[in-house]
Amino acid sequence: MSGSVTVVGLGPGDPSLLTESARRALDAAEDLIGYFPYVARVPERPDLVRHASDNRVEVDRARHALQLAAEGRRVAVVSGGDPGVFAMAAAVFEAVEHGEPGWRDLAITVEPGITAMLAAAARLGAPLGGDFCALSLSDNLKPWPVVIARLEAVLRADLVVALYNPISSARPWQLGAALEIAAGIRAPETPVMFARAISRPDEAIRVATLAEARDVPADMATMVILGASTTRLIPRDGRPPFVYTARKVEGTA
Repeated sequence: MSGSVTVVGLGPGDPSLLTESARRALDAAEDLIGYFPYVARVPERPDLVRHASDNRVEVDRARHALQLAAEGRRVAVVSGGDPGVFAMAAAVFEAVEHGEPGWRDLAITVEPGITAMLAAAARLGAPLGGDFCALSLSDNLKPWPVVIARLEAVLRADLVVALYNPISSARPWQLGAALEIAAGIRAPETPVMFARAISRPDEAIRVATLAEARDVPADMATMVILGASTTRLIPRDGRPPFVYTARKVEGTA
């Protein structure tokens, strides 16, 4: 087939953080598919057809992209951050697996982007400098008991935890529940980092203790990072502290 699908990571927001290879993929596209806010981040041009849609139709978007590519179009599917981290790349390959057999012959590529936890970590210092994991608090695609089981496991393993999709108007309680679980496993002085809209004009960062974290506001634009026992703060006058997680771990498992 002559068409193609490129799944493109737009990064955290600042256009300067878009990779050059991602920019080339956008420039080559004939059709642009994605969630409304992400499509809006791509500059308009006369020869680019834009297909924006709502948030919870990822697989429908993927099928649309694959069908257009099967018709010979060069399609870019856009995600914020990195498309392979809780984003559109998995939806595209899910659609390929369960869709038309011919879709497997399409040229499908993924252009990585700077995901939210990496952008947040860079602003804070190096909170992901030791072992860490990423966990989505959304229970739209998995049951809440599964979220709890995974969260408890990584908390007990003393990993730094980057929490994606922490809270929304439709899911207002999950972050508070996750922090309550963390408070039962980790020390009250454990650092918790709230990094909102990193690289955008309304960027905001706050570092709190686990004991304080329930009172810190957050939304879907917030990346929440739970520190481990090896996470350290370096205070700075009038500015948020540097945060890093030590590379060396003492003791045995």
